[in-house]
Amino acid sequence: VEEAGHVQGAGRQLGETRVVELRRVGPKVLLVQPNHRYRAISDNPDEARAVEQAFAESVLWGFEVAAEEGGRILVDATAFLLRDAHGVAERLQQANQGTYRLEASRSAPYLERTRSFPKNTELEATLTFVGEPKGLHIRTVAPSPDAVTVRQHHSFVELPDGGYIPRRFDPRSGYISTSYFDYATPIAEPIDQKLILRHRLQKKDPNAAVSEPIEPIVYYLDRGAPEPIRSALLDGARWWTEAFEAAGFRDAFRVELLPEGADPMDVRYNLIQWVHRSTRGWSYGSSVADPRTGEILKGHVTLGSLRVRQDFLIAEALLAPYEGEGDVPPQMEQMALARLRQLSAHEIGHTIGITHNFAASVNDRASVMDYPHPFATLRADGSIDLAAAYASGIGKWDVRAVLYGYSEFPAGADEEAELERILRETAAQGLLFLTDEDARPPGGAHPVAHLWDNGPDAAAELERVLDLRAAALRRFSERNVPFGRPLALLEEALVPVYLFHRYQIEAAAKLVGGLDYSFAVRGDGQAPTAPVAPDAQRRALAALLRTLDASTLTLSPEIVRLIPPRPDGFPRGRENFPGRTGVTFDPLAAADVAASMSLSLLLHPERASRLVDLHARDAGQPSLLEVIDAVVDRTWKTAAGSGAAAEVERVVDDAALRHLIALAASTDALPQARNLALLRLAELERWLDSTTGPGSALPVEELAHRRGARRQLAAFLEHPEQALSPPPALRTPDGPPIGTDDASHWAHTCSGGW
Repeated sequence: VEEAGHVQGAGRQLGETRVVELRRVGPKVLLVQPNHRYRAISDNPDEARAVEQAFAESVLWGFEVAAEEGGRILVDATAFLLRDAHGVAERLQQANQGTYRLEASRSAPYLERTRSFPKNTELEATLTFVGEPKGLHIRTVAPSPDAVTVRQHHSFVELPDGGYIPRRFDPRSGYISTSYFDYATPIAEPIDQKLILRHRLQKKDPNAAVSEPIEPIVYYLDRGAPEPIRSALLDGARWWTEAFEAAGFRDAFRVELLPEGADPMDVRYNLIQWVHRSTRGWSYGSSVADPRTGEILKGHVTLGSLRVRQDFLIAEALLAPYEGEGDVPPQMEQMALARLRQLSAHEIGHTIGITHNFAASVNDRASVMDYPHPFATLRADGSIDLAAAYASGIGKWDVRAVLYGYSEFPAGADEEAELERILRETAAQGLLFLTDEDARPPGGAHPVAHLWDNGPDAAAELERVLDLRAAALRRFSERNVPFGRPLALLEEALVPVYLFHRYQIEAAAKLVGGLDYSFAVRGDGQAPTAPVAPDAQRRALAALLRTLDASTLTLSPEIVRLIPPRPDGFPRGRENFPGRTGVTFDPLAAADVAASMSLSLLLHPERASRLVDLHARDAGQPSLLEVIDAVVDRTWKTAAGSGAAAEVERVVDDAALRHLIALAASTDALPQARNLALLRLAELERWLDSTTGPGSALPVEELAHRRGARRQLAAFLEHPEQALSPPPALRTPDGPPIGTDDASHWAHTCSGGW
């Protein structure tokens, strides 16, 4: 059984999936979920029964028998459908969108999408929730936010036969896993058994090096995708054919247009679905998989239609392309379509069982399972070239992953040894694998596990990206908006240019206090851990400090002059900069946002704690005091300029103070990290006091700035335990997906199924 929720315009959410069975008990039919998390894979039925009896099962529903004829039973499923199985009311409340309750009088089964197929039965209901709306998100998709109507869908899918052969999970393989406890394993072996998710794929000739499959893996593209998007999605999806050929399969992976009249709810169709939302959002690669074995029964890709427009906007922002009326340079659409090809391949990768690889960018974009940042270069004339913005074709690491998951070995071969050989060959080729847990945390430590980055050297790439950003800002003008559009919309193009370095900041920050590590297995020869070299950390620190300079953050008077207040009909949104100046564009708020991005990462409690630990182990490693001093010297103790640049410097000073106080007050940081931050804050207070006394020659603006900071510091240092949180930072405009936190995200329904 699979549950899903759907709101028109807001996309779809996968709910929980479960393996279930129907049991007749007198006048009732019980929907029972056995506990497959605990098993005994044994020839001894008594041993298996002992495990079954040791752990609880769950009765999910009880149907009353309405009629019976010829061994067939009729039950009324209306009450089963007309309930909030997906927890919509709770989700809306958790998202601060309001308090809602299910209104039964406005809910009913939705027969248009209640159907039966050879291997699955589909049931759907229209559910209406009434209440008091609170947030903005629900207002963007519901015409009357006090009455939100959604559809919840239930899929009953037939369990597969027993012909599938599971494959073990290895942390180096790059696969999504499912696991269970097997109490029949020998004492010397792990009780927690892990399997990879993958499709069933078998050769017609198991002993042939290359063979056609008994049954190919076929994906079908939603006919609702228009051209030229349709062709781009088909092209990108078909990249995987190369990987399956390398694994010994001829014509084993195909992508076709969904046949006319075919129903996408039919579980026999692996589907690439083109969906529409009110805002840009994540794309997903999900699957219906058997948790007992890891066999994928259906891959389901969901691609948001507004994603392509975000890449188009990035191209528009970088190129300043509108020289004349009606000009739309083709390279903008070409870049957006190139991203769609990559996105199609990426999400399909999840549905064939592969997880993210966020270390691929250091190997010349070796995997479509990374999140790619558009790779732009500068021409000699200062213009920007996007011809190689996104890679084309499957990556080297992707081929190796398919080799592990789908290679079929000849009779008599030692599968464990063959799989280990594949993994060691992959490592020998220098192809790295690191995934979400390594790349996503803001305090992350690995020097090459990043989202939306480029290049093998994060610090050098940040310097390069800053140069490119500066060139794009120099070219920023009316040409960044088409003729006939309000000039206020220049801000939409300014955001991705001004924050073009946002992801490379995250990458460079991980070098500071960074730790290189691998998913080493005993005996495989890989080094488990090694601190990032001190010189690499200091180069990264220098690059990050550059992001705080007024020369980096001050917008030219020409750009600020071009952006008027928003006209009627064009309200500000979550992808615009916040502001403190009312209806006018606030360039100082933009500088605050950008500086806070760097400072929040550089002074993150986890990073600060690692700096303390690594420096204690090796005095050659940068210390936390070195990092704090570098920040204070580059901000507060740098001589103030004049005019707009001076106010930008003061905004950055305030941001630095805010994040230092946050570190000193953080309960997540190592106590010594907090103590060192407090030490430097006390020294900063004394310095501020010494520069702002009677007779100070500072300009009045700088004097007010420093005295205000001194008062804030004095209050904090007197009662640091009462500082629960620093003043709230300004909201950062939405960034990913540019492909808010790849969620392209993958979602897999491996916890149950049918």
